[in-house]
Amino acid sequence: MITIGVMSGTSLDGADAVIASFREDEKAPMATLGRAYLPMPGELREELKALALGTTNEIERAGDASVALADLYAAVIEKVLQASGIRREEVAAVGLHGQTIRHRPERGFTLQLNHPARVAELTGIDVVADFRSRDVAAGGEGAPLVPAFHAGIFRGTSPAAALNIGGIANLTLIPPEGSEAPVLGFDTGPGNMLLDAWMEKCTGFAYDAEGAFSAGGSVIPELLSRFMSDPYFARPAPKSTGRERFSPAWLQERLAAAGETKADPRDVAATLTELTAKTIAEALAGTEPEARELYVCGGGALNPFLMKRLAAAVCEAMPGCAVLSSKARGLDPMEVEGAAFAWLARAFLLRLPGNLPAVTRAKGPRILGALYPA
Repeated sequence: MITIGVMSGTSLDGADAVIASFREDEKAPMATLGRAYLPMPGELREELKALALGTTNEIERAGDASVALADLYAAVIEKVLQASGIRREEVAAVGLHGQTIRHRPERGFTLQLNHPARVAELTGIDVVADFRSRDVAAGGEGAPLVPAFHAGIFRGTSPAAALNIGGIANLTLIPPEGSEAPVLGFDTGPGNMLLDAWMEKCTGFAYDAEGAFSAGGSVIPELLSRFMSDPYFARPAPKSTGRERFSPAWLQERLAAAGETKADPRDVAATLTELTAKTIAEALAGTEPEARELYVCGGGALNPFLMKRLAAAVCEAMPGCAVLSSKARGLDPMEVEGAAFAWLARAFLLRLPGNLPAVTRAKGPRILGALYPA
């Protein structure tokens, strides 16, 4: 079965599409056949940020943004088809996540801006979308949804963990082969999101390329302490979070409380990088101290300075745990999330549960998604 996964994450940098083939052969259950990426237009990016944080005339603006998103998704699907040489008739379905603009599982809802009917119309391929709402309806967090996929890719002979660093960072705790222990997973807190917002404010660039800006600064201890005192970090898993909590306003409040509103922007960037690294390391040490490998994917895996700080934080909290790119297990860091939604589309088509109740706290396994036929 061939499916396509399309993902635009909380970083709002663009849309990734991964085309994957799934087989029943246990030695090679999945192969990626191609990947494509398209950057998100600046105007759409700003509109999605405004919708996520609250704005005026939300209904009209959300409708317009959903059309623009669908056009972006359809274009990246066409691009990955051309790159892979796969004909659209060979594709069983597209797994389309959409763009999260509000995540409130404690109030019973999560909202991903999307227009799957338009994508089905434009591409001529069946679309499976709305993966999170059924888990939330069953009492779950609706996130993270990728741990079941992570476990299939990264499971080995010793305890391990998978880490996706997108706008939000999430961990999957993976028991070794043969273990009856459940796979667990949760959002650790900010990944790239706060640093991206700071970079855009201070430099006009959308992200810290190669971590060079942060690497030029020094951590501000008092500010880091203010950051890490947020109650979210002490909450036990399962838990999930998003832009509505860790927003630019959250950052400004803590800068003011620490008396650092005029701090060197590089020092603030270095402190935000340290926040991501330390909260991940502490979350891993507190939930799976026996992990021997931490496999990293997502945009954060391409930031050498963040990876250096993460390795140092993990080494301090968990001596003997290696920090590795997902490439070590044959999957490019930028392919993992797209492949996960290709996997979720396949699970829907086979009427298999896509969630893990131990991860999301849902009442039980649920088939995730809704079908929009071509």
